[in-house]
Amino acid sequence: MSKQPQQSLTLRSPAKLNLFLHIVGQRPDGYHLLQSVFQLIDWTDTVHLKRIPENEVRRINPIPDVSPEQDLVVRAAKLVKDFCKIDLGVEIDLKKEIPMGAGLGGGSSDAASTLIGLNTLWNLDLDKKTLSNLGLKLGADVPFFIFGQNAFVEGIGEQIQEISLENRDFLVIFPNRAIPTVSIFHDPELTRDHAPITIDGFLASPLSNQINDCQAVAMRICPEVKQALDWISQALPGSAPRMSGSGSSVFAVLDPKTDSVKLENLLQSLPKGWIGRVVRGLNKNPAYNLISSD
Repeated sequence: MSKQPQQSLTLRSPAKLNLFLHIVGQRPDGYHLLQSVFQLIDWTDTVHLKRIPENEVRRINPIPDVSPEQDLVVRAAKLVKDFCKIDLGVEIDLKKEIPMGAGLGGGSSDAASTLIGLNTLWNLDLDKKTLSNLGLKLGADVPFFIFGQNAFVEGIGEQIQEISLENRDFLVIFPNRAIPTVSIFHDPELTRDHAPITIDGFLASPLSNQINDCQAVAMRICPEVKQALDWISQALPGSAPRMSGSGSSVFAVLDPKTDSVKLENLLQSLPKGWIGRVVRGLNKNPAYNLISSD
């Protein structure tokens, strides 16, 4: 008796933090070459996929002001559908928790979950390398979420090596201001010649010594970034906060001895409109075991 195909699938899509971000060069085509460590965290969106008989990609509860052409989960579904040349349909529902435009990789994670989920739901049997190559067409961070583990990332985001990180908690603050990534990377004052480091070099240096080359530019064009960094510095002296990605979220590593009641009170005292959360680092994407490495 043949096994009935799976009819629906729900995946949690984790955000990430850039524990540091160095711009080490620029290619002739304009793409920037970077080095970073990507840390998965337990701040997640939820992607729900449901098989439908119609040969279409149907998006329910779409995000306001985001067109289907811009919606990464729709684009991911159409991309894999066209790549595999299949007449199958899916209904996609996305519950957003990760702020958009925050430098936390939420959209890329949602796209990766869609690719991984449809690979299972449609029985496509695509391996991790194939899915990663598809994901790179959607965004530089998508292959990382398909890789599914904390990583030392280089190139334009496609060179990914697993890295073992300590279990840590973080305070993450989004000052409710999105920064277009293009405005950071087109800025003439952006550092583009940071000396490359190695994984061993990163692991040997205290995390408080690491920097984000995009931060200075972001603080200049988005005052809320500096305000959020200053807020954490005052609330948690010595915590050495920094920005994640191209912003505008900022974060600090929490001392394990930090009182949970104090943290809760801090979050209650955030400026109006800001979003804050205490998050825990993850070792793997919750969808990690759904995909073959072969």
